[in-house]
Amino acid sequence: MSNTMGIASAFVLSSLFLSPFAMAEESQTFVAQQQARAADYEQYQSEMTAKARDAAQTPQASTSATHPRVEKDS
Repeated sequence: MSNTMGIASAFVLSSLFLSPFAMAEESQTFVAQQQARAADYEQYQSEMTAKARDAAQTPQASTSATHPRVEKDS
C-alpha cells in the first residue's frame, strides 16, 4: 500500500511540474512571446554592436587632435 502511494504521488508531482511546460510550448501566445523576445534581443545585440563600433572609432579620432590635453592640478 505504501509503495503504491509513493508511486502515485511521484506520478502526480511529475505531472504537476511538467504539464505547464508542455501546454506553454503548444500555446500560440507562448510562441508569439518567444518570437517577440528573440526579435527584441536581436535588435538589442545590433544596437550594442553599433555602440561598441562607435566607441572603438571615437578614441582614434580624439588621439589625432593637434592640441595635447592638459589637466589642471587641484
